[in-house]
Amino acid sequence: MKLKNLPWIPFVLFAIAIGLYPAIYYFVDMHSKGLLASKPKELLSSGVWHTLFYVHITAGGIAMLTGWSQFSNRLRGRYLNVHRFVGKVYVLSVLLSSCAGLYIAFFASGGIISVVGFGSLALIWLFTDIKAYTSIRKLQIDEHERWMIRNYALTFAAVTLRIWLPLATGLIHLDFIASYRVISWLCWVPNLIVAEIIVSRKNNKFELA
Repeated sequence: MKLKNLPWIPFVLFAIAIGLYPAIYYFVDMHSKGLLASKPKELLSSGVWHTLFYVHITAGGIAMLTGWSQFSNRLRGRYLNVHRFVGKVYVLSVLLSSCAGLYIAFFASGGIISVVGFGSLALIWLFTDIKAYTSIRKLQIDEHERWMIRNYALTFAAVTLRIWLPLATGLIHLDFIASYRVISWLCWVPNLIVAEIIVSRKNNKFELA
């Protein structure tokens, strides 16, 4: 294994772990645990919210599990048809998860700050998903790659949220609600900044070429 590929190992492991995490909700009663512990019972008993919550986490988990493989030049080069099929699954998964996520964002713990934070994430996630899809439909491969980088950075917010939250509440001992308000932005804005840096570097390479 080449040294330059080593950073991909924790990236992929986190993606797989968090991608599989929603399966727990199908086998264990999580209503009094984790993020759902802060939700009122009236909301948890809502059929619409409950259905869209499961759409959000299930489709989001599929996006997390499938998205990372799309950046492998080796897999794309050897199995182009598989790359295209998985890409369609990913795009549809993000479409479903972002739309459902936009709805449940209105009920985010922490009030308007969290609502706007997670709502913005859902909208930008959906927008970049549509741009990634429309660009590849036009055979704009470089543009498609740029939008996919941005989009998966937002998908990865599911990972960074679960990194920041225990750090804030466990190590720093901040109040959960106060932490959640900050993390509703912190889980995705730095990700998007990193994505823009990567895109910028790729643009410079294209210009030099």
